[in-house]
Amino acid sequence: MNSHAFAALAHIQILVLPVGPIPRAAFEKYAAEIRTFDSIRLGDIPTGMKDERARFMPNPLSSGYLYLNYPSHPPPPRHIPLSLFRPSHFTLGIIGVAACSSSYSLTSALKQFENTVLEISPEGSTFPLAKVCFAFEDEESAGSTGLGHTLPGIVSIPSVMGNKKLYIGTLLADLCSHILAELGRVYHVLESPIGNEYLNSALFPTLPSPSEIPLSLSSGNFGYPSYSSQPELESSGLAAPGIQIKRSSTVGPGVSHASLIQRQSTLGPPAVRKRASAVGAVSSHGRLYKVLGDLFLLAGRTEDASLWYAEAIVLFKTGQDPVWHASVLEGMATVFVLDTWSAGQGLQSSVSNNGVKEPWADIYEQLSQAIALYHKTPVSSELSQDHSLLALTYCTAVMRQTSLLFCTWSTKGWGALAFASMLQPGSTSYTQKTTSDSSWTNLERISIVSGVSRSQIANTVSQAHGPWLLHLGPHERLTILQSMASIYSSLGYKRKEAFILREVISCIMDLIVCGREENDILRKPDVGSANIGNRSENGDEVNIVGKGAVGVRQNEILEGNQSILKLLVRACKVLGVDLEAVSVAKATDATSSEIGGGDSNGYPVEDLEGSADVARESFGWSELQVGVIREAIAVAEALPDSLAVAQISLSALRTMHSVLASNDQYHLYQTAGRALAAMRRRGDAPAVEYWAGNPIMTLALLPLALHRLPIENLCSILTAKSSATNSLLSGTIDPFLYNPRKSSGPQSKNLIVQDEPIELTITLRNPYVFDLEIQNISLSTTGVEFESSPVSALVIPPNTLYPITIVGTAKTRGILVFRGCIVQAPWGAPREFLLPVPTDADQNLFARRQSAVKCESGRTKYWGLDSRPWEKDGKRLSALLPSLKKPPQFLQCVVVPEQPLLRIRWTSLTHGAVMLYNGEESTIRLTLENISALPIDFLRLSFEDSTIGPAQEALSEGELSVFEMYETEYDLLHRKAFSWRNEKEITNILPNQKVVLSVTCVGKVGCAHGTVHISYSQVNQEHEEQVPASDVFYTRQLSYPVTVTVYHMLECHDLSLMPMVDVDYDYDSINRWASNSVVHLLPEVDDLAEWCLFAIDVRNTYGLPFEVTFEREQAGTESAAVSSTVPPGSMSRIMLPVKKFRLSDDQISQPIPTLSDRQFVVGKSKLSIEEEQAQRELFWYREELLKIVSARWKETNGDRHGDLSLRQQRLTLPMLKALRTDVVQVDLTLIVDNPDGSPQELDYSGGKYIASPNEMLYLRVEAVNSSLSPLVMTLDLVFDPAEQVLSEGVSSNIAIGKLKPDETKAVEVPLCFLCTGRFEIGAEARVMGALRDSRVGASRVCISVREDG
Repeated sequence: MNSHAFAALAHIQILVLPVGPIPRAAFEKYAAEIRTFDSIRLGDIPTGMKDERARFMPNPLSSGYLYLNYPSHPPPPRHIPLSLFRPSHFTLGIIGVAACSSSYSLTSALKQFENTVLEISPEGSTFPLAKVCFAFEDEESAGSTGLGHTLPGIVSIPSVMGNKKLYIGTLLADLCSHILAELGRVYHVLESPIGNEYLNSALFPTLPSPSEIPLSLSSGNFGYPSYSSQPELESSGLAAPGIQIKRSSTVGPGVSHASLIQRQSTLGPPAVRKRASAVGAVSSHGRLYKVLGDLFLLAGRTEDASLWYAEAIVLFKTGQDPVWHASVLEGMATVFVLDTWSAGQGLQSSVSNNGVKEPWADIYEQLSQAIALYHKTPVSSELSQDHSLLALTYCTAVMRQTSLLFCTWSTKGWGALAFASMLQPGSTSYTQKTTSDSSWTNLERISIVSGVSRSQIANTVSQAHGPWLLHLGPHERLTILQSMASIYSSLGYKRKEAFILREVISCIMDLIVCGREENDILRKPDVGSANIGNRSENGDEVNIVGKGAVGVRQNEILEGNQSILKLLVRACKVLGVDLEAVSVAKATDATSSEIGGGDSNGYPVEDLEGSADVARESFGWSELQVGVIREAIAVAEALPDSLAVAQISLSALRTMHSVLASNDQYHLYQTAGRALAAMRRRGDAPAVEYWAGNPIMTLALLPLALHRLPIENLCSILTAKSSATNSLLSGTIDPFLYNPRKSSGPQSKNLIVQDEPIELTITLRNPYVFDLEIQNISLSTTGVEFESSPVSALVIPPNTLYPITIVGTAKTRGILVFRGCIVQAPWGAPREFLLPVPTDADQNLFARRQSAVKCESGRTKYWGLDSRPWEKDGKRLSALLPSLKKPPQFLQCVVVPEQPLLRIRWTSLTHGAVMLYNGEESTIRLTLENISALPIDFLRLSFEDSTIGPAQEALSEGELSVFEMYETEYDLLHRKAFSWRNEKEITNILPNQKVVLSVTCVGKVGCAHGTVHISYSQVNQEHEEQVPASDVFYTRQLSYPVTVTVYHMLECHDLSLMPMVDVDYDYDSINRWASNSVVHLLPEVDDLAEWCLFAIDVRNTYGLPFEVTFEREQAGTESAAVSSTVPPGSMSRIMLPVKKFRLSDDQISQPIPTLSDRQFVVGKSKLSIEEEQAQRELFWYREELLKIVSARWKETNGDRHGDLSLRQQRLTLPMLKALRTDVVQVDLTLIVDNPDGSPQELDYSGGKYIASPNEMLYLRVEAVNSSLSPLVMTLDLVFDPAEQVLSEGVSSNIAIGKLKPDETKAVEVPLCFLCTGRFEIGAEARVMGALRDSRVGASRVCISVREDG
């Protein structure tokens, strides 16, 4: 039961003591059986006493109870003055518990029990009134302990006893009977005149000495048969000559009471008044009546107690004795509760009175009056003892009033549960169940249901806190503060609880310091008067005997230190200070995991959720928190507990460094270092977790040098020849215009090579104002074996980010995962900090959480201690966001097998630069050397230049027309700036062997720089091993950059194609064309109608002359070439005869091709069918023309030469008509009759006929079907000028008839020219019935009509 229980005035205190060598577990077992009896029925109390001893004996038919309490220790001797004022405060009975065996007899147990009672009983104390020893038989030695012998004062309890609990209850009833009898003898002494005078002599009186007791009283026979072997104590205040009053009396088993004396059911006030009047009225009888009421209350006779309390109240109304008056009010309140409990004991539920006045209001008012009387009592005595006792009674009254309200509140109203809590607080767990839910809603609901508010209880209990606590002894002060803290905790007032707990800790530390000083005083005489007790710098206590003596460190008692530290942590947490932020490692090698879990390495792992460094809002008053930290360190140093000092200091640095001043940070860091160093000097091995937060900001793998970087390739390229299309177009351009899978593809792998060193950079952070020391930092890896050297003795400057580099080597091939880093501070345990690689989902979730925290910050009001950071984080809306279900992803590397290594030993270029003309070729020679121990059997070259990127970007945008896209792709694939033409000249490169590569470089306008990439590997061995498991192999790439300068000197433009029949071949024209060297090609033209003239202008924009040559390579004709020298800054026109040709319909109907694999979903062209067909026809005829005609250049005074591109030229429809042959060949011939009548062709000279005017001529038109199908055709004739020409018949729709393939038909038309001049006659052949494009052939002829023709 609690010492501050409401009904403590009615409790009989019985002390249970261990006797002899009884095991602790056995004592706790037997003591628990005894403590189960918290009340004894009055009807079960044996009554056989006579005279004054029968005064407080109950009636056999009484229905009340005696309430028992079992304290853990007796009251201190300084409380002896309260023996008459408050007898319920003292131990009235003592029970010894002994375990008897064959080696420990009853006699020994009884003797040791008597000695123990003498030791704990204060000198001059009236109590205890009775004692008995219970000897329990050991089960292992049953029957051999000699329990059959009966000794007075000790009761044997065999182990074979069946109903042992019933027997123990009977023994307790006998003990209570003797206690009541002794109370009667005590009161008999007090009711004498001398006793009454002593009762009124002081504020807290004691019993008179034996010499002052009158003889009439001492000659009386107050004795009763003794059942104890203890000798009578003459030192007792009750013992006088001839008076057989013993200070303690016990009764053993087998006590026989001859008869029971029937007595009156109550001792009424009239009889006592008569007895009191006979004594005399020198002093007031108020205190005597009050003591009588207290004793009746202890005896369970509440009716008599209330009567005598009422008599005392009448006498105390004068106000001359407020302390005793207040005590009477407390007793009356207790009587009221006991009577109510007896009347409503059968109720099983609490009742809340919703009326105007609560049922407990009268009791509350009585206790309030008592508290007021205690508070205003003047103390005339100068002794501090009276101040201490008065403060104790005041605080006890306050706690009693608080118990009334708290029991009513916790049991949800006035009722049976409230009564049970006030009488026996520890007998039910209902209060704990009710107050276990400390939520604000539950506490307020209890206040509404019970009718008692929490603030009312808190205001009541706060009356006990004040300067009067300083007058209390340490134990009493500690008990009062502990009860106050418990009340505040149950009410949910955590801040008030923390405030009281700080005082509790202060009180405990005073006791510890005082006890240490007392031990020092006791040790000094043993060492010598000259010895001086000192304490070393590290807190070790030493005794310096003299010069040359050996200092001895006393061993501290560590028992209970952890409980004090737990109180300290609890109080600080309420104020927002977490003193356990840094945990203590269980072992120095840190082989066990602590907070956050562990992994296969066995190191504690930092929580991943804690790795998201979200700034917490400040909580509490920083100045107060700093003060609390200082107090905590002072408490830990005073214990002393060096490990706790270090833990508190480091925890404060970890959680509060943002509000700590620079001096405080330095002090805490130095304090922690001194504490850990002191423990190591004393032989301990302290190890605390890493305390400086997460020092790892980033962990990154430094990229390998480009010439050492392995590249993953598919094994399929070993058997299939790679196309230029894939390397130039597909590598950078997706075949789809929109590919959603491209953005969600996997990230590139980190490839490292087996047995080759790699470097990882770690960025460390020091947020403090002092240099942060790190004893060791290493990498935490999983997967393949990885060797690295940890970084030791690292010092990070204040408030900086400090990068370090760790070099390591992977020993085997496979997957290597870098989980994070393992960090160890000086004298600390290693801790693993995980550094996951955030994915897009992680970053999105983190951004959402940060946004939610910022949104809630300052907008949401948290009640009470819910605003602490660790409480607030769990209640934010951001905490409701879904957590990541996938395991975290860490930095992962693929360890590939060992790879060979090449280097460029020599190159033919100077400073890596080359200067070329446009279209010129140059050879670059590279000498390679294998500097590794592995052979190379795979070698492949690839190239890049500055023209590829813009072209690929234009293709990827998709804004080019079909024709432009074809030209761009053609330029990428067929006009490469770099190429390797001898791909099979090198197959293997042995270790330390040198080889020479020849790379061709072509001058290309717009190319400013390029790169030669040399990919190589050892394929054979890897191919055999890796194909079953994987379809990839790894290569290395050696790159050689080249700076290119290209001079653009010749430009071609103004391409034209014209029919040969349209060319004027007079000598003047021939002289003009002679400079173009085309005259010598005219004899090759046999039929002008079947040829056309290719003409183009070439301009020289450079400062040197160049010789330009155009060549013709056409099937069915001989090769021809035309050369011309183009001076600087001038332009020359080049002409070359080209024979007409015609492409098949199937070829010209094909769409314009794409050289890549791009897929066009929707065409952007909006041309009509006819326009699209014309565009295709122009494209295919242009491609065929570029195959026939080519151009090259050469320096006039040098050997440099190259190709001249014509792909910038475009073909128009007139050019197409001049280049393309017709389906039907139409031939016009003018015939004249000779004088003899035979026909003769007119003279043809200079590309025209020569005729005379007014002469009858015949126009012969021959049509030849060159197609593969028969045609029905008509003929149209056109004369220019038509009015000067006479012809026979019609000139249009002249029927030719049906022409089979290769069939020829002729039509003759008579005509006559009416005048001289230049005439043109044209003929067009059309297909009869065709709706569109019916013209299938045409021809025209020029006639010069003159008089001399």
